[in-house]
Amino acid sequence: RGSAEPTFQAHVLIWLGRASPSRHIDIKVMLMSSYNINPERQNLHGCFSRDLTPALSVEPGDTVCFRTLDAAWGLEPNRPGQTSRRKFAPRDAKLDSGHALCGPVEIIGAMRGQVLAVHLHEIRTDCWGWTFACGASAMNERLHTDDGETLLAWTLDAERLIGRSHTGFTVPLQPFMGILGMPPDEEGIHSTWPPRYCGGNIDCKELIAGSTLYLPISVAGALFSLGDGHAAQGDGEVSTQAIECPMERVKVSFDLRSDIELRSPMADTPAGIITFGFHEDLDEAIPIALNGMLNYLQGKYGVARQEALAYASIVVNLRITQICNGVRGVHALLPHGALLPGGIEA
Repeated sequence: RGSAEPTFQAHVLIWLGRASPSRHIDIKVMLMSSYNINPERQNLHGCFSRDLTPALSVEPGDTVCFRTLDAAWGLEPNRPGQTSRRKFAPRDAKLDSGHALCGPVEIIGAMRGQVLAVHLHEIRTDCWGWTFACGASAMNERLHTDDGETLLAWTLDAERLIGRSHTGFTVPLQPFMGILGMPPDEEGIHSTWPPRYCGGNIDCKELIAGSTLYLPISVAGALFSLGDGHAAQGDGEVSTQAIECPMERVKVSFDLRSDIELRSPMADTPAGIITFGFHEDLDEAIPIALNGMLNYLQGKYGVARQEALAYASIVVNLRITQICNGVRGVHALLPHGALLPGGIEA
């Protein structure tokens, strides 16, 4: 539909036929498709709902390349002193009240109870971004930053991965998508603001290109959407904003997993294995993230749960993902290579 146009790639699998006395080579050709989704009216929405019409239907293994707006539907840079800026229109007051998301993408054959593997192959920023801070809030009152507002305008160099603010400071870029998720299996329209067990506004800075995010599927077809591009962010997203930016290209492919069970998201990232916990109370989010990590350690290393906790206390890092989405996030990070079987006997 619209800009969701397919291209085709041939993947060839070759193996030696065991039953053949001549050991001839059998060739099986699997055609997988690649699609583009651009930020056009038929591909945009600002909510999660199981009733939304898919912008695109793909087979497992297919690739989708997204181009996205910034979270606030902006069509031009956000600059200090600017009284208004152009935003995408028209918008539906009910369906487009949240972050600008692209999708949803239906994954054919996806069923509730399976796990959706979202492979993030490439994430490339556009050339501009912005960060808002301060203003009236309980947190800003405690930080003594509630008596004014600040807006940083950023110039982004996607090749060198450097951002420069309009005040002259530079930061390294580590682009990722703040929102990656699916609707819950509940009636109605659901906000884009909180993270959920089926994904959403996760805002984890480790979900960069090269990562795979695993999400429990809650509805038939999965109905996956993404948006809220971030060029860089610290753990916590303490001002409520990262470097908010449109994305020139987000290349993603999907697989369906029936061999693993998840109650909340987990990820395999360049930094390590991550399990997530979401709750309004950080003290409640922590055990959710840790339970997921203990499950992983037990399954990976075959250790008892008590032993898994002891190892986790040594090699797993607990981090505050974000504190700004109503539902707070904590993630447990196990760096690659931090726990290896075998070695020197005690």
